Amino acid sequence: MEYTLLSVERSFQNRVATVTLRRPEVHNAFNAQLIEELRTAFTALRDDEQLHAVVLTGAGASFSAGADIKMMQQAVNVSREENVAEALRLADLFEAINTFPCPVVARVNGTAMGGGLGLIAACDLVIAVETARFAFSEVRLGIAPAVIAPYVVRKIGEGQARALFVTGEQFTAARARELGLVHVVVAAQELDAAVEQALHNLLRGGPRALRACKALALQVGTLSREEARDYTASLIADLRASPEGQEGLRAFLEKRKANWVVS
Repeated sequence: MEYTLLSVERSFQNRVATVTLRRPEVHNAFNAQLIEELRTAFTALRDDEQLHAVVLTGAGASFSAGADIKMMQQAVNVSREENVAEALRLADLFEAINTFPCPVVARVNGTAMGGGLGLIAACDLVIAVETARFAFSEVRLGIAPAVIAPYVVRKIGEGQARALFVTGEQFTAARARELGLVHVVVAAQELDAAVEQALHNLLRGGPRALRACKALALQVGTLSREEARDYTASLIADLRASPEGQEGLRAFLEKRKANWVVS
């Protein structure tokens, strides 16, 4: 599939896909086309069962500045119904990333603002350069980080979100790590090595198990005690009995690599 504002590249014997935002001249800001291309890319990759991970990153100096100026200007001149439809398209993108079957790794190569932080919050593992800066800057434009809020609040909690949403203040990658929005902070020259190490860790996991683990983390907190009991018992029983689970156990006992591990 061909894209104009992003690229999709494969590595590790097609087990990793890297999605790169390619609007560096505007700090990878969103417009309607980029939102649609991102949603299309994640939808197209969704059924690829050989994937162990997807890396999401930006070209140039920034990760993503959120909505671009032209998109914001257009929002002023359209109806409420059109604004709702546009917001729902953005919500669909975040949900496509959040519920993507296998892990999504954010390679945060630079600053992220507004909706760019929504992308980060929807990812499973976030590795950022120490020079990156972040802000929920919407309030200073007279609006709110509405569409990204469900993902952000789940990551950093209501208390931190209440403070950062209303101030719009900038914060560092180190602070983002303290908040739980970022998992790893590294120097710029170490970013690729840190991402590669994370991918090697993911490639050691069974592809079905990776999907099951992500689904488990997403779902178990929303279940009642009885539902969680039944769900988790069924999950582990199914995985233990699966060919992948059997291979993983045999490989461990025989002190060898499982057959899905890429050397």
